Amino acid sequence: MRTTAAMLARSVWKGPYFVHFPNLQQSIRDGTPIVTQARACTIMPHMIGAKFMVHNGNSYTPVTVTEEMVGRKLGEFSHTRKRFSYRLTKNR
Repeated sequence: MRTTAAMLARSVWKGPYFVHFPNLQQSIRDGTPIVTQARACTIMPHMIGAKFMVHNGNSYTPVTVTEEMVGRKLGEFSHTRKRFSYRLTKNR
């Protein structure tokens, strides 16, 4: 596995940035989403199966955590910018 800037962003002795979610186990069991603005929170293995509503600056985007997401940030899955496309004419 190649090292990326995201992996080198925080020193090893500090460990990953993590926010404690008190209702995490209930969310995994019931499927109720956790509403959060913690985009920088690292996804841990015990969060697999949880549903989050991650704030993107305008609204909350639903994110379901899977095994492939472990080690990444919650904000990576809630895009903050709209897709850009050129309009053909001004009237359409």
